[in-house]
Amino acid sequence: MLKNFLLVTFGGAIGSALRYGCSFLEVRLFPNHTFPYSTFFVNIAGCFIMGFLAGLLAQHSAFNEKMRLLLMTGLCGGFTTFSAFGLENVKMLENGQYLLFALYIAGSVIGGILAVWGGLICIKSK
Repeated sequence: MLKNFLLVTFGGAIGSALRYGCSFLEVRLFPNHTFPYSTFFVNIAGCFIMGFLAGLLAQHSAFNEKMRLLLMTGLCGGFTTFSAFGLENVKMLENGQYLLFALYIAGSVIGGILAVWGGLICIKSK
């Protein structure tokens, strides 16, 4: 169990460092931007990497649970949790869970935005 936590921690540290690197690069390349290029890139790249790894892990038995924890949960999770969101949605579509798919997307996006707004309101009202 401890080994699994360490694998996720190590992968997450690398993913988080890569995420920070993208943000750092964004400031250098687009100093006066109004669009969140780094977040957009990280979300799309993270989803591609998650899909690639999910396919690779499904096809090759050499990639075991430890590799999944290190690469998918750790690395991709540290890089962006949007990749897990993307994979979960694809699995719902593959399973024909169309209503659940729509509810998950709407609930996550709208609920997430409302939660951020609510958190900001809580702080501003003090």
